[in-house]
Formats: sequence, structure tokens, C-alpha cells
Amino acid sequence: MERSLLSPDGRQRLALALIWLTPALWAVNFIIARSAPGVVAPHQLALGRWLIAGLILGFLARAELLREWRGLLAVWPQYLCLGALGMMVCGAWVYQGAQTTVAMNISLIYAAAPVLIAMGAGLLLHERLTLTQWLGVPLALAGLMHVAVKGRWEALSEVQWVIGDGWIVLAMIAWAGYALLQKIWPSQLGATARLSAICAAGVLCLLPFALWEAGLPSTPPWSYRATGLVLLAALAPGIAAYWIYGWAQKILGASRVAVTLYLSPLYAALASWAVLGEPLGWHHLGGAVLILPGVFLATYKRPV
Repeated sequence: MERSLLSPDGRQRLALALIWLTPALWAVNFIIARSAPGVVAPHQLALGRWLIAGLILGFLARAELLREWRGLLAVWPQYLCLGALGMMVCGAWVYQGAQTTVAMNISLIYAAAPVLIAMGAGLLLHERLTLTQWLGVPLALAGLMHVAVKGRWEALSEVQWVIGDGWIVLAMIAWAGYALLQKIWPSQLGATARLSAICAAGVLCLLPFALWEAGLPSTPPWSYRATGLVLLAALAPGIAAYWIYGWAQKILGASRVAVTLYLSPLYAALASWAVLGEPLGWHHLGGAVLILPGVFLATYKRPV
């Protein structure tokens, strides 16, 4: 098990700081998903992402994994389930859906994830949010919707749904399940060792689908650009984002950490502007005015 040099209060403060970084790391996935079509197939991209991430994490946690291997084998179905949800569905299926849907639809769909997690945490984990925290949830949601509809609320009636939206809906539900099951199935492993074990299970789930894609005539041949996308996916929205999320969830609880997902569209807009040259609008500023205080209130917990 990992030992911490920080006090409980220090871990709380660090977790609260880091969860604001996690959506920024996940925003990189928007750039990757938009760049992947025609370069690398969805399951191959996800397989490479989690294979590299798992190897790096496994090396770092090798002593703990060797020491706890019997315990891991005893609960292998749990890890296989987490790997399927977190690495295959939330990985490859997001890349699959991004081939035919648009960012606005993805933002609207993923807006439901924190709500599902908060409901599940209340029903299954008996986590209780304060009134202040509950006030932050709709405030952040309103900001996210403001960004998604580009400040034109009447555009909600103009949203057109395509098959890619179905993939994103399944990925959103899977993410809620992944977040809740990590709390329902507590582990004695540290954050690094546990994530490496989940990566290994995810690779097993992804491998047959990646091999199937390799035999399809429509699958692009491997290239340096594909390698770059895989490496980027492994490091930013892979190791860094998932490790921070899992560690912070242990400290803060599933529902409080989940609310920071509302920051993803805002960060994605900034990333698209910086990397892809997409313009920023006043609706992004308006969304930030709602999202940032909303996330602060939803994650705030009065000291005792």
C-alpha cells in the first residue's frame, strides 16, 4: 500500500487542487478523438493507450503488485469489470462515437454523468451532499449547457442525434459505473498499483477487438502519427487523469469528484482554440462564470 507524507488535511487540500486539473487532461482526449479518424482505429488506439499506461504504472508499482498478487487473483472478476468499463467502453467507444457525432452532443450527453454518479453515491455509498453542494450542481450544469449551446438556448431544439451519440451514451453510463464500482469494491492497493491492474484487465478486453480491426480493409495502416496519438493518450488522459481521479475519489468521495466533469467542455473549448485554432466566444466566458463557482460550491465541504 502506498504511504503518504501528507497529513489528512494536506491530502484533502491536494485532492481539491488536483481535481481541477483532471478535466484539462481529459480535454486532450477531445483533440485526440478528432484527430484519430483516418489515422488509427478506435480499439487499436485504446489498446495502445492502456498498454503503454499499464506498463509504466506496473513498473512503478511492481513491488506492491508482486506482494499482493494473491489478493489480485482472488478478485479478478472485479478488475475485469473495471477494465471493460473504464478502458474499453470509456476508451474505444468514445473514439468510435467521435467519428460521427459532434462536440455539442458529447457535452450534452456527458452532462448526465455527474448526476448519475451523485445519485448512485447517495443510494449505494450513502454519501450525503450538503445544501451548498447541491446548489453547485445545477449551477455548474447550467454553465455547461450554456457552453454546449453556444449561448443560444433555443438551439436545444435543433440538436440532431446520430449513431455516434449512442456510443457516447453507453460510454457515459459506463463511466458512472466505473467511478461507483471503485468505491463499492475498496482495495488495499495504492492508486498506482490498482490502476495498473485495471489497465491490464482493460488490455485483455480490448485485444480481441483490436485484432479484429487489424483485419478490416478500412483500418488505416500504422504510422508515426498514430504512434504519437497513442503516446499522448497514454500519458495525459490516460495515466495522469485516471490516477488523479481514482486517488482523489478515495479522499473526497465519488459525488464531489464527479462534479468536476462539468469543467470538461470549458477546458475542451480552450484546448480547441489553442491547438486547432477554433475561435472562442462570449458563451465560453458566460459558461465559465457559471461553471467555476458551481464546481467550487459542489466540491466545498465545511471544515469540522
